[in-house]
Amino acid sequence: MQEINDLSQLDLSKNYTYADYLEWRLKERVELIKGKIHTMSPAPKRMHQKISLKFTLSIGNQLRNSSCELYEAPFDVRFVKEGESNEKIVNVV
Repeated sequence: MQEINDLSQLDLSKNYTYADYLEWRLKERVELIKGKIHTMSPAPKRMHQKISLKFTLSIGNQLRNSSCELYEAPFDVRFVKEGESNEKIVNVV
């Protein structure tokens, strides 16, 4: 299998899965929505990060005595149907 390290090596009209996504070594940040590749925006600006941190701290304080876990970006989120394998997952943001 050819190593994928540039977006130009992929057919953007094709549908892909999370299993495909895991194999890519792209410099660009991408996400899969219904199997289609979407490039992500550049890194957020300072003000975005400042506001995001305030939300994170506030939510973290609310969850302090909870079994819930809080994660901050960047973090892949897969939308998985019950029992779905990586070869079937088509939404990764």
